[in-house]
Amino acid sequence: MSINDTSGLRKMLADGVQELALHLTDPQIDKMIAYLLLLSKWNSVYNLTAIRDPKEMVKQHLLDSLSAAPAFVNAKNVLDVGAGGGLPGMMLAITYPDTRVSMIDTVSKKTAFLSQAKTELGLTNVTVHTGRVEALQVTEKFDVITSRAFSELCNFINWSGHLLADGGQFIAMKGVAPAQEIERLPEGWQVTGMQALSVPGLQAERHLVFVKKSPV
Repeated sequence: MSINDTSGLRKMLADGVQELALHLTDPQIDKMIAYLLLLSKWNSVYNLTAIRDPKEMVKQHLLDSLSAAPAFVNAKNVLDVGAGGGLPGMMLAITYPDTRVSMIDTVSKKTAFLSQAKTELGLTNVTVHTGRVEALQVTEKFDVITSRAFSELCNFINWSGHLLADGGQFIAMKGVAPAQEIERLPEGWQVTGMQALSVPGLQAERHLVFVKKSPV
């Protein structure tokens, strides 16, 4: 399937969305495909992702990110750390237009792409930051901080814990259940839940790990 087969890619995405039992409108699905086309176009020059096959991009990027979307249903202000090409951040921003989604990455070519995607897709709920998350300062802290294959849990929490609002949580997207990473959690933090995900068309382990501050 080529990137020009937008109807085929759209059907594949729509079928996956249905399998995930997500209630997305046709304009939302169209916007996700527009994002995919933009990612593919930029990828030929900027190498934003190692995955080149558009069909695999639907599965391994869009549907993989969307499989986690229900966990963010009550989030109001989300930070995606090490956002790269915008996953899961862009999918969350399109799925939940009333949720504010910030994305941060150290690589300026990636954040340039995110800024362009924000503009072209008309995503008024998106904010893009360039730099290291440990240096980021914000006026309003985040109720959810997420990452997808960014770093191990210990680093993720140590580097971005100052940005989490009181009562907020980390939702880390992982492959296999990261038992050893959980053992190395920084003091004062605890895993409050772990959820296995099923990604349509993808035979691979996926988990969400939920982390909060330990009760005093």
